Amino acid sequence: MGRPSSPRKRPSRKPVRARKRAAQTRRSRHWPWLVLLVFVVSAGLYVAYLNHLIVSQFEAKRYALPARVYSSPLELYTGERIDRADVGEALRLLHFHQSGNSAANPGSYQALGGGYLIHTRGFSSPDGDEPSRILRVRFAEGRLQGLSSADGKAVALARLAPILIAKIYPQTHEDRILVRMSELPPLLPKALVSVEDRRFYQHHGVDPVAIGRALVADLRARRFVQGGSTLTQQLVKNFYLSNRRSLWRKFNEAIMAVLLELHYHKRTILETYLNEVYLGQDGRRAIHGVGLASEFYFGRPVQRLDTAQVALLVALVRGPTYYDPRRHPERALARRNLVLKEMARAGEISAAAMRRAQSEPLGVIRKPVSSVTPFPDFLDLVRAQLARDYRPDDLRTEGLLIYTTLRPLVQLAAQRAVDQGLRALEQRHGMKRDTLEAAAVVTSVGNGEVYAVVGGRRADVDGFNRALDARRSIGSLFKAATYLTALEQPTRYTLATLLDDKPLAYRYGQGKVWTPQNYDRENHGEVTLMDALVHSYNVSSARLGLDLGLPEVIKTAHDLGIAQTIPDYPATLLGAVPVPPIEIAQMYQTLAAGGYRAPLRAIQAVVRPRGDTLQRYPLKVERMAPADAVYLLDAALHEVTRRGTAQSLRKLLPQGMEVAGKTGTTNDLRDSWFAGFGGREVTVVWVGRDDNKPTGLTGATGALPIWASIMRGIHAESLQMTQPANVDWLTIDPKTGLRTQDYCSGAQWMPFVKGSEPKGDSPCRASPVRRAIEWFKGLLQ
Repeated sequence: MGRPSSPRKRPSRKPVRARKRAAQTRRSRHWPWLVLLVFVVSAGLYVAYLNHLIVSQFEAKRYALPARVYSSPLELYTGERIDRADVGEALRLLHFHQSGNSAANPGSYQALGGGYLIHTRGFSSPDGDEPSRILRVRFAEGRLQGLSSADGKAVALARLAPILIAKIYPQTHEDRILVRMSELPPLLPKALVSVEDRRFYQHHGVDPVAIGRALVADLRARRFVQGGSTLTQQLVKNFYLSNRRSLWRKFNEAIMAVLLELHYHKRTILETYLNEVYLGQDGRRAIHGVGLASEFYFGRPVQRLDTAQVALLVALVRGPTYYDPRRHPERALARRNLVLKEMARAGEISAAAMRRAQSEPLGVIRKPVSSVTPFPDFLDLVRAQLARDYRPDDLRTEGLLIYTTLRPLVQLAAQRAVDQGLRALEQRHGMKRDTLEAAAVVTSVGNGEVYAVVGGRRADVDGFNRALDARRSIGSLFKAATYLTALEQPTRYTLATLLDDKPLAYRYGQGKVWTPQNYDRENHGEVTLMDALVHSYNVSSARLGLDLGLPEVIKTAHDLGIAQTIPDYPATLLGAVPVPPIEIAQMYQTLAAGGYRAPLRAIQAVVRPRGDTLQRYPLKVERMAPADAVYLLDAALHEVTRRGTAQSLRKLLPQGMEVAGKTGTTNDLRDSWFAGFGGREVTVVWVGRDDNKPTGLTGATGALPIWASIMRGIHAESLQMTQPANVDWLTIDPKTGLRTQDYCSGAQWMPFVKGSEPKGDSPCRASPVRRAIEWFKGLLQ
């Protein structure tokens, strides 16, 4: 038998396990390095992101700057229709201060009997630079009688600086005046560093000593009680981070501060901080930067601050609300004096200077210049016109300088006339106060510049702007379009053409009948075209418009300046068209300018902060109607104010002042209008109720007195009409529409386009007796 075989041995598993454990050990040793690598790469990418954020945003837009809106400068020249009170009002608006003996500094003036000694401020504008100089201004009989320099030399023309009328703020409502380091008192940046960041020029964005000190204080208090941030870190927080306190924010703040100092010089960082730091609140407006804070607290530019005032600004950095010098003067005084002590300890001022400054009062002005625009209605028009060319963000953040056409003295005169005029109307007609509302627009005759906009009786309150947004029926103001359409056809119509004013029943549509009536409820037979307009007869005007054709009349109305859709039904001819006052101003501007339409504009130019012009809004003029036809119409509108529906102006305006215009009254006396012009300004006034109930006022009894008050207040010039070469004036008998002599009863002067004159003579002209009398008068002469 063979030997039994021995059992087979199993291979040992120890080497396999050992190898696995070794592999696992090697992998476990790699994990920390891999995690570290991922962390380093992630951290590097995050730091790179922060670096990109720092550089791109800091360079692209360091500050959110509000747009500043300025009025037109006030021009002064000998012979100008302006009085002492007007210039005094302008100086008040410009925040000039009255000096006792002499106007030593720019922005000061001295009253001198019948005039002023004015030390003007120099300024730049799109129309050129104006130097600061001392002017002697004298007035007499409502005019500027003399304008000379301090040494007595005559000055042909001087301008007072444009008035800052508004700012268009960023979403944050931040406001600031940018200043360069070279423009600051040298003590200001030194004081800030000595109090807020003594090691500013030694650290690289983060101060480990300050951080350690703050950490100890926080651990002891078991809450955040001390920041330990450098000025650079504070700037980073203001520019890029929130105010929420957390370790993550502090971590980002530290990294970004180091990055910021790697890219920018200490001087740049400090200058940026001084322009960015939050220093107070004025309603919704946040006061940022030492430039604006100086004006806000002391009423003077930062360049003129003394040591005590510098110390107070630095004191406010720690807490502008807590140390508000107007609300908490004791706290502010204690903090200011502590800052002065720190400045002396740092060697920035002497001990004697410290004591002198500490003994001074806070010196804060009682009431800062208001941040609320005094002319919100005009600003609405500016915003509307800017919206055509600029994005809202550009207006709120780019610091644009917007120069407008606003004439502050005209605006104030219009506001006063509206307020006082409505009170007088309510009292005269037994109405409760604030029953009536009104709107007014004043523009230039020739170039379409808007001088004033009044959107309601509370012109200083930002609310519903009736001058721009209220669409009310315009009544007889529309008749100007009808009559101009007729006068553009001199072979068919002249001012002497007889119109039928007998009762009218006009059928249109599906069985509809329109029966217009005159305001006096009477009919007047045949009347001349001029008399129909002068007395605002509805029936004859309606017949004229129907003969011309609604489409033609509507086209004329659009050409003159009405942008609203005009319905083509008969009542349109009598002004059943809702139109805002601003468009009526455009319509009558075209008529006042001899048929040239200059689009109404509230802006002259937009300028970048560094002074280069971004956009100009030049004069654009387009002829929309023949000069001869417009002249004839304007002559009739002039006659309206002499013997027609607006003849009461003869008593309301200065003696000898001639104007042209048209009254407008709507059904049930709901709306009262007057639109008219002199030689320089076009003015439109509407009076009515917001609830559209009847007022009991016609155009002559409601809007017209306010219109007259505005024209008196702005020293409007008398009407100046340039007669075209192809127009002649003749004496007409209004009963027949034929030529006559001026001694005939009821004879009227009327202009005619040559070739369109009446061919026949009236009986008065043909009378042999009259001919004999005139022949005998000729012999005597």
